[in-house]
Amino acid sequence: MSYGFVGLLNYSAASFPLGTTVTINRTKSTDPAVEAKKSSTTLSTVVYRELRAEVLSGRLKPGVKLRAEDLRKRFNIASSPIREALNRLLSEGFVALEDQKGFRVAPVSESDLQELVLARCAIDGAAISESIRRYDVAWEEGLVLALHRLSRASRVADENLAVADTSWESLHREFHCALVSGCGSRWTRRISEQLFDAAERYRLLAAQQISERNELDEHKAIVEACLSRRSVDAVKLLENHYGMTFAVIMSSPAAPEQQTS
Repeated sequence: MSYGFVGLLNYSAASFPLGTTVTINRTKSTDPAVEAKKSSTTLSTVVYRELRAEVLSGRLKPGVKLRAEDLRKRFNIASSPIREALNRLLSEGFVALEDQKGFRVAPVSESDLQELVLARCAIDGAAISESIRRYDVAWEEGLVLALHRLSRASRVADENLAVADTSWESLHREFHCALVSGCGSRWTRRISEQLFDAAERYRLLAAQQISERNELDEHKAIVEACLSRRSVDAVKLLENHYGMTFAVIMSSPAAPEQQTS
C-alpha cells in the first residue's frame, strides 16, 4: 500500500494523537570489540589532554623522554591508549619521535619560535582583516566581552611566589580566539588556535623569568582598532604585540637556544 506524503502525515497523526509520548529504545552494543574500542578511545583522550596540558605549561620539559611503559604505569591503563595519545601529540608537534629512541617532548629553539611568530602574524592578521570586513554585532560583543574578562583577571595567583594564574591563561586564550572569530572560516580559527598553543608553550616556559609588561594596553589598542574598523592598524598592532612577546622571551634567562645543524 502506498500512502503518499499527505497520507503518511494523516497516518502518523492518527497513530500518535496529540500528547502521546513516543519512546525510542537505543540499546548499547553488546559486541565486546566495539565496547573495548570505545573504552580505549576515551582513555586515550584522557591521557592526551593531561600530557598536552603538561607540555604546554612546561611541567614536562623539552626533550624529556616519554616512555610508554612509564606512562602505562602512571595512568594504570594498557599500552594502546598511550600510543594513541602520543601519536596525536606527535601530529600536533608537541611530541617528537626519534628512530630507536622513542617519544620525547618536542624541543624548543629560537628559530622555531620565530617561525611560529611569523605564522601567527600571517594567519591571525588575515583573520582579523576578514573579521573587520565582515564586521557584525556578534563579533563585536564577543571581542568586547573577552577583553573585559581578561582585564579583570590577575596575571599571578600568588604575588610572592610569582605563580601564574591558570584562569588568566585561559582568558588570554579566549581573547585571542575572539579576535579571529569573525573571519568566517573554521579552518582558519582552528589553525590560529593551534599556533597560539604552540607559541604559548614558549611563553609559559619563560613566564617566571621574564620582565613585567603591560600586555593589557596592547590588547586594548588592538580591540580599539578593530572596533574602529581600522584593519591596517589592527594588523600592525597585532604584529607588534607578537613581536614584543618574542623579544621578551628571547631576552629572558629561559630563552631557547638556536638549533645547530
